[in-house]
Amino acid sequence: MLRAANRLVSTLGRSGQFARCAPLSSAALPQPQTSPDIHFNKIFINNEWCDAVSGKTFPTINPCTEEKICDVAEADKADVDKAVEAANQAFALGSPWRTCDALTRGTLLNRLADLIERDRVYLASLETLDNGKPYSAAFYADLDLTIKCYRYYAGWADKIEGKTIPIGGDFFCYTRREPVGVCGQIIPWNFPLLMQAWKIGPALAAGNTVVMKVAEQTPLTGLYIAALAKEAGFPPGVLNVLPGYGPTAGAAIASHMDVDKVAFTGSTEIGHVIQQAAGKSNLKRVTLELGGKSPNIIFDDCDLEYAVEQSHFALFFNQGQCCTAGSRTFVEESIYDKFVECAVERTKKRTVGSPWDPSNEQGPQVDSEQFSRILGLIDSGKQEGAKLLTGGGRMGDRGYFIEPTVFGDVEDNMRIAQEEIFGPVQQLLRFKKIDEVIDRANRTNYGLAAGVFTKDIDKAMHVAHGVRAGTVWVNCYDIFDTNVPFGGFKMSGMGREKGEEALHSYTETKSVIVKVPQKNS
Repeated sequence: MLRAANRLVSTLGRSGQFARCAPLSSAALPQPQTSPDIHFNKIFINNEWCDAVSGKTFPTINPCTEEKICDVAEADKADVDKAVEAANQAFALGSPWRTCDALTRGTLLNRLADLIERDRVYLASLETLDNGKPYSAAFYADLDLTIKCYRYYAGWADKIEGKTIPIGGDFFCYTRREPVGVCGQIIPWNFPLLMQAWKIGPALAAGNTVVMKVAEQTPLTGLYIAALAKEAGFPPGVLNVLPGYGPTAGAAIASHMDVDKVAFTGSTEIGHVIQQAAGKSNLKRVTLELGGKSPNIIFDDCDLEYAVEQSHFALFFNQGQCCTAGSRTFVEESIYDKFVECAVERTKKRTVGSPWDPSNEQGPQVDSEQFSRILGLIDSGKQEGAKLLTGGGRMGDRGYFIEPTVFGDVEDNMRIAQEEIFGPVQQLLRFKKIDEVIDRANRTNYGLAAGVFTKDIDKAMHVAHGVRAGTVWVNCYDIFDTNVPFGGFKMSGMGREKGEEALHSYTETKSVIVKVPQKNS
């Protein structure tokens, strides 16, 4: 086990973002709770647990076994109405939340981070059970980044400031940055705890109240965080968490007249629906973090071994279920054959199986729908003439496991080069010239992220400035810090999460102009 944990920390260390999340030694990886108790499976409104108004429930499924974990209350419009009413009452002038000072908001967020840290093993275990990701990654990566996110925004709570503006005459002008109000938030299933933190952290630091829909595939950790928020001391109605489906609960949040802002992370298709619903209701503010088909560009002067490993991580981490996944790997023609050989060799060594086993790098896909969609796209790659180099099928006969897959000789117009696969499928494409590859990299509806590997800094900067993407990594991939803004160009979304910029979308700027009395001389 120690050797396997050492390999994980080593891999995370080479591969970027998640290196920053493994300060503990490999020996410190605690044993998981492979059968964690389910404490909360109802709707959380006004600091109370309740059944759905309809009485409906839905099952959440273990993706390793395809068996039901438990039934969860199914929120719909009636429950959203209750939650929005509670959030509006909590936001009312004179309420405990509106009258508490900014430092108190930061203190509460730090308490929440402390409680998450206390229950880190349980939460990582629960995330693995419900999502299928390896426990070691959940513990070292997801939990660490989640805790850091809450602490980062705790520090911001008392630093959201206005300014004075000299306008001349007998007037004094100042601005206030006030909370937007009730924020509807809809989070995905690929990083449930972390995506929840990215939304709750800035919203509550700025003094808003929240109605959050957690993903129906992975509701359990989000509900547990709601319980910890109550334990931390957040007043009733400040954070309301509802498990449910997009067409019912999600749609009710997006179209609700008493929701002042909606933040959504998920597919571009649903992002269109969210924006339309927000526009047709009360023109609520919208932040969207959507899909990606990120180019990862490998030049012939790169460190080849390093670039292969980074590119492998860029695509396969989290079972390929990353919006930033470097899923279009462009390789310069002169090293293409060697890169392909090394990439296939690395992929064949990738270990797939039970996420509780620390020797495994890859667990199952999240559910049957994603599993079937990925296999369908793999079939399309075969039919359209891409060269299947390894993988391409299901692993085993139980659970949603897919073989790590690599396609070579991929063309830009193939479905696998255009559509977001969101699975363990790497596509390798050739290129000859720098401006050619920049043009091809931009020939997509998406613009979330990109990578470039080269020892030539001029070349790297030319690509970084030429590619239309919200984040560009040079000689690395998936480096994330909470203080760095994140979001996309084009159909990858609008607005930014993380960093100070996230706070801008959770505050309104109010200008106050005061007539200053003048004494007679």
